Amino acid sequence: MNKIHNSCGLCKIDIKNLTVTSGSDTLLDNINLDFHCGQLTALIGKNGAGKTTLIKTILGERNFTGNISYKEHNEKDIKRPIIGYVPQQLSFDKNTPVSVLDFMIATNSNRPVWLFHKKSQREKIKEQLEKLNCSHVIDRKLGDLSGGELQRVLLATALEPMPDFLILDEPVSGVDVNGLDIFYKTVSELRDNYHIAILLVSHDLSLIKKYADKVVLLDKTVIESGDVDTVFKTDAFKKTFGFMDLEV
Repeated sequence: MNKIHNSCGLCKIDIKNLTVTSGSDTLLDNINLDFHCGQLTALIGKNGAGKTTLIKTILGERNFTGNISYKEHNEKDIKRPIIGYVPQQLSFDKNTPVSVLDFMIATNSNRPVWLFHKKSQREKIKEQLEKLNCSHVIDRKLGDLSGGELQRVLLATALEPMPDFLILDEPVSGVDVNGLDIFYKTVSELRDNYHIAILLVSHDLSLIKKYADKVVLLDKTVIESGDVDTVFKTDAFKKTFGFMDLEV
């Protein structure tokens, strides 16, 4: 990936007193967090802790009380931040004859992709894929991609246009060990080269220890937050995940 250090307009995302309810159930309770540009924050917790609910809330898919704001370096509000999102998995018929090129063009166009492809469109898609070292899959069918290749295609799609805030919801579920490390290295390069804020939900604690700048332990509210070593040494972390050796 080429070194392109573009400082984004976004400085931080502020979440204050965020609460999400469903009927009489409290799904998230008084969440207070901030995410900064140039920082990879890992969101961890047991199943049912509210990680996906928090992501859906940030994406505008859940009603909430409290406040989510996006700030420039001078504390001025950003009204329409660009948010990129990579889901845990893409549901599609693996027998469909849709190529990577077709898929990526379709995400940015209302025109049926089977009519024709402009040369300029192909070149743009190729450039997007080259950023993630996977331009060789441009003509492959989506159903023929490995798990790691598909996730890099989804990541490339989420980066057009380049977001202020990138959200990755367990993006390497089902990806082999080699694919995991490649994906995390790629995400780290994005953080360093484009100075974007990244929120990653993951169960891969060893890789989080290796790549994350900050960790948030969630259990419907923020239990612990801080640098990786500090959070991993807390009693709350040990209670949630049990004792484990995460030396890397």
